[in-house]
Amino acid sequence: MSFIEVQNISKDFKVNKRSAGIPGMIANMFVPKYEIKHAVKDLSFTIEKGEMVGFIGPNGAGKSSTIKMLSGILCPDSGSISVNGFIPYRQRKSYVGKIGVVFGQKSQLQWDLPVIDSFELLRAIYRIPEEKYKANLDRFTEMLDMKSFINQPVRQLSLGQRMRSDIVASLLHSPEIVFFDEPTIGVDIIGKETIRNFIRELNEQDKVTMIFTTHDMQDIEQTCKRIIIIDKGSLMFDGSIQDIRGKYGTTRRLIAEFNEEVTVEPISKVAIENLGDRKMSFTFDNNVVDVNKLMHEILGKYSVHDITVAEPEIESIIQKMYNGEVS
Repeated sequence: MSFIEVQNISKDFKVNKRSAGIPGMIANMFVPKYEIKHAVKDLSFTIEKGEMVGFIGPNGAGKSSTIKMLSGILCPDSGSISVNGFIPYRQRKSYVGKIGVVFGQKSQLQWDLPVIDSFELLRAIYRIPEEKYKANLDRFTEMLDMKSFINQPVRQLSLGQRMRSDIVASLLHSPEIVFFDEPTIGVDIIGKETIRNFIRELNEQDKVTMIFTTHDMQDIEQTCKRIIIIDKGSLMFDGSIQDIRGKYGTTRRLIAEFNEEVTVEPISKVAIENLGDRKMSFTFDNNVVDVNKLMHEILGKYSVHDITVAEPEIESIIQKMYNGEVS
């Protein structure tokens, strides 16, 4: 049995629909009209203990509804969910002590209190034993370099400092699974890297299961080995970063910088573009054209100063999937 098992879950919402203006408002009071929104449709997947999974999709794809069902906030209309033997929406009281949640746009810290006071409040709420609390607090604040601001009020923190504090707050009770919702939104480059390194290290050492919902594909690429993509409430892709590149990202771009101006002869099944400054672009399908043979041909015919092969950006591949450009 997998750590997380999601079997054929669906979730619909009844949305009020009325005409604009006062006449529409009055008519809706007497004869309300509704439409059904299918947020999640027959969705199934499993996640093993200790996995880090990116759970992504365009706006309105059903990500938030799925995460809310996984965390026990919502109950699916049909299907089943099991997380380490718990049914989240039926055993919420015992289940919530096993999970942690980080919202990039909503803090669980008390705005006017020092960070440490919020931590103490959470210790009382979760009834964390003093020894465990002290060990986790010391370890996490050291890993995230928080000692300089842990006694400052939350309102005085930078966004990066607040995000680090929120991450620690979600982990003080040693949860078995953590849901990250945009954990690095608005954070600068150094702050992002600090958070990503912490997440990777925690996963490797403690085997905490982690699920990410984010629009920042760098977060996914640098932390997760597996991604689940949903669209319109249904599963679109489930596999590794390498799988998605291999299946959908077959286009490659070779950039060659020559030692002198050259006229490049046409090459079969390769699109050639002059980039100026003695640079040429060679675009091809990796399944059709052998990159080593292409490089050998270019190097054999011309005097080359530098040559590089660019992998397709995972973000651009996924965008094409959303737009239906790949299947």
